[in-house]
Amino acid sequence: MNAPDSPPAATQRGPTNLGRAELLLRRLFLTSLVLLTGLVSTSAALTVREAFKQPAAWFASAEGSQFIGNVVSHQSPVGSWPKNENTGASAYSGDPAKLKGTFDNGATTGELRLLAKASQATGNATYSNAVVRGIDHILGAQYTNGGWPQFSPPPAKTYHRHITFNDDAMRRLLEFLREVAGPQEAASNLFAFIDPPRRAKAAAAFAKGIDCILKCQVRVDGKLTVWCAQHDEITLEPRPARAFELTSLSGAESAGLLIFLMRFEQPSPEVVKAVHAGAAWFETSKLTGIREVKVDGDKKIVRDPAAPSLWARFYEIDTNRPFYCGRDGIKRFDISEIEAERRNGYAWHGAWGSELTKRYADWKSHWPAPSPNP
Repeated sequence: MNAPDSPPAATQRGPTNLGRAELLLRRLFLTSLVLLTGLVSTSAALTVREAFKQPAAWFASAEGSQFIGNVVSHQSPVGSWPKNENTGASAYSGDPAKLKGTFDNGATTGELRLLAKASQATGNATYSNAVVRGIDHILGAQYTNGGWPQFSPPPAKTYHRHITFNDDAMRRLLEFLREVAGPQEAASNLFAFIDPPRRAKAAAAFAKGIDCILKCQVRVDGKLTVWCAQHDEITLEPRPARAFELTSLSGAESAGLLIFLMRFEQPSPEVVKAVHAGAAWFETSKLTGIREVKVDGDKKIVRDPAAPSLWARFYEIDTNRPFYCGRDGIKRFDISEIEAERRNGYAWHGAWGSELTKRYADWKSHWPAPSPNP
């Protein structure tokens, strides 16, 4: 006997033919919706770096075309892209004159590589034209001494005008130009469509950039050490940036520059000398027996004989003593003495020299240090 609130027995036997058809249509609709939603969310979730990893066929798809079109729409009038934005997530609909491009945080070079790959995959002239504009912008932004500001045109007064090693900005530009200037016949060369005169300019700019790096390497008591995060665009001397980023020897940016120089197949004697000097500085400047930890969300330095080596972000140029600084611009030698916001909101220590040390151990066997002058 059916329970009082049970449906009639006929209803329990299952759907009719009409019901089955309706159910099938609903399932098909829901499946299509899920697939469509997946496509949209996948496109929205992609970053420029992740899009670069997509296969060639993706660039000709509707999803790929939309993503690449969005990236193109974010190119500034001078040829650069803004930082800290997913430029492929949606099209830029504002005033193009308000787009502020930069070389900081991987901006511009990431978009240009992606567009070069898109051009290679599709033959779309819009993509290749955007790449040419970007390359011309990078070439035009280089100072006569070989350095680059954080963005171009550079400001007249703020620190952004300085030669910018900070966050590997100049290193990324040089790596990019080396790719542009690479062998045109190489099948893997994304920039094979770039005309020979521009490729030659890229090669010349790369050479000037390396010369600038070597000239910026800081000497202390006549001895080569490493680099500051930014250097004067005229004198090449170390310069400060934000209030808490004082003039210093940089443990972070210097490691990246040295690893970059060690990648040269045939380094010049000047490059060999610079690498040996920089690696020696990293060896003498490592911090041992301490560990950076967080206690209740607050950074602290604790003693730990078993801790791996660390390097400070900033070292005094004259004393090589690690230091810290808050937004008040006052140098301190104990991280606990700066405000919590800066103490916990900035990378004051890192394993920056670890990878360098590993690479250097092999590199120096191929390129021994030059004999000291008699």
